[in-house]
This record gives sequence, structure tokens and C-alpha cells, in this order.
Amino acid sequence: MRILKTSSSNLKAVHGAPGSHKQPGALRTIGEVSVLLGLRQHVLRYWETQFPMLQPVKRSGSRRYYRPEDIALLRRIDDLVHREGYTLRGASQLLEQEASGAETQHLSRSPEYSELNSDESLRKSLSKIREKLRSALEAG
Repeated sequence: MRILKTSSSNLKAVHGAPGSHKQPGALRTIGEVSVLLGLRQHVLRYWETQFPMLQPVKRSGSRRYYRPEDIALLRRIDDLVHREGYTLRGASQLLEQEASGAETQHLSRSPEYSELNSDESLRKSLSKIREKLRSALEAG
């Protein structure tokens, strides 16, 4: 779990974030993205090694410039790792599946997918699971 200290300098950095005066499609430096997402720069650089699809533009002196799609990908990685509990490897595999469309094809071929799509059948499935858990707890 990531905890950011809240100080007046952090609040100022978030609300008056560097690069906020730029156009929405403009390239952002690693420092700007770091402040924008609340992640440290070394984490962003490390994620580049773990997620092959993350490839910011590199200019002279290996300075990184992030495109809007890079920032969106970083937000997705941050959500998967810090909020949904994925490991870096698991998040990478999921993103690769999403990019290839394999997950969508798998779900659409699955007979359970159409069933789980309805609220009523989902409630029934959850009720069955609850009953199984209750009986297991009573027996154990």
C-alpha cells in the first residue's frame, strides 16, 4: 500500500502540477509524470523494464518524455499493482492479454459469460457460494 505524505508542497505540486500549463497532448517529463501520478521517478523507470509495452520517447541524454497514452498506461499499471493487488508480472500478463484481445475472445466463447452477465443469475451463484461456505464452516 502506498501512502503519500500530505504537505503544503505536495498539495501545491498536485494542484499546480508542473506541465499543467501544457496542452493535453503534449509530452511530459518524468518529473511531471511523477508528480501527476504520485509515483517516484525510480518506480517509473523500473516499470519500463517490467512492462515492455511502456516505451516513452527518449531524446538526447536519455531524457524520457511521456505521451498521453504512456501516462494512461502508467495509471492502469498503478491501479493494477497498488489498488487491485496484482504483482508486476501478473499486471504485465494481463495488459498483454488485453492488448491482444485474448481475454475478450476467451470470455465471449465461455458459456458462463452470458449467464454471469445477468444480475439474477449472479445473485443465485453468490447465494450458492454463501451456502457452501456456511455449511463448510459449520462442519469444520
